[in-house]
Amino acid sequence: MSQLEANKQLCRDYFQAFLIKDEAWMRAHIAPTFVRHDPGLPFEVRGPEGVMQLHDALMPAFPDMQLPLLDFVAEGEKVLVRLKVQATHTGAFGDLAATGRQINIDVMDLFQIRDGVLIEHWALLDNMRMTQQLGG
Repeated sequence: MSQLEANKQLCRDYFQAFLIKDEAWMRAHIAPTFVRHDPGLPFEVRGPEGVMQLHDALMPAFPDMQLPLLDFVAEGEKVLVRLKVQATHTGAFGDLAATGRQINIDVMDLFQIRDGVLIEHWALLDNMRMTQQLGG
């Protein structure tokens, strides 16, 4: 497997590990200095602990979350992933009580990988569409 293909697989594995909160995988494959750049979050995501905090903030609100991975583009240390977030809002999400509504939004995630470890992540979610779908 080429390095670019290995990097794409690492990103696939990241999303699977996120959904099930695989702490062992996260500690092995996410650098302690990892940072997620995400203007839509009210807290900073750093290292494996930050990713687990993100999981704990999202999954109770959207426990049936699915992340269909649509496209991968890899070059050098970076992998761009186009995906969807599909879920039902059945728990509190920030100040928003459960609505029972479904979301289906577009996401672009750019990851930087060094020596087989995720070191940085830039996330762009269609937050406006999500707000509309949740009734906001």
